[in-house]
Amino acid sequence: MNEFMKLLREQRWDDHRFYHQCRINQSLHLLSALSFLVAYALLFVDPAAAGLLGWGVSMVSRQAGHFFFEPRGYDRVNDVSFQYKEDVKVGYNLRRKVVLMGIWVAVPVLLAVSPSLFGLIEPAGETGLLVSGYWHDVGIFWLALGVGGLLFRTVHLFFLQGVMAGLCWMSKILTDPVHDVMLYWKSPFYLLRGQRLDPMEHVAAHEPEAEDVSLT
Repeated sequence: MNEFMKLLREQRWDDHRFYHQCRINQSLHLLSALSFLVAYALLFVDPAAAGLLGWGVSMVSRQAGHFFFEPRGYDRVNDVSFQYKEDVKVGYNLRRKVVLMGIWVAVPVLLAVSPSLFGLIEPAGETGLLVSGYWHDVGIFWLALGVGGLLFRTVHLFFLQGVMAGLCWMSKILTDPVHDVMLYWKSPFYLLRGQRLDPMEHVAAHEPEAEDVSLT
């Protein structure tokens, strides 16, 4: 268990210092985390609504921060190139995310063209608790895509880095909403003060063992 928690801390630390240097990205991750927490609660009420919120708000805001705002040049904070970070990323790097987001976009298009998905499913009726019909099916498919993407990369990591690394990554992803709220709740205030990039002084101080990274 000690080794598991140590590796989990390392994965969180690397994720923060490598991929969350922009205050806009951090703020979008805060929005994503809060909406993910609501989606978690919705799983017990209406899974389709959870899928719609999880992908329509949480994932869109989360990935927008990475695609459009996070710096892609040489990382002087960590003294590594952007390509190095892409190559060593434990989870989905930008190339893999393009594929995942492409599938996400394709789901509602396919269901709009064929509500039965060419005879593979029975289209939902109008009896959903929060959402029904077309959007119920979209939400369920998006939820399945999220679960499938999580399990696929976890098993993939079993072969690449070992079972513990895969399980740590899965645990990190599932608990990221709580951790991101703790980590980035101040980010919008720094952004409003005109600070676009986190100075990352805690990274320069070499504190990888810190479970809760303190924002500067």
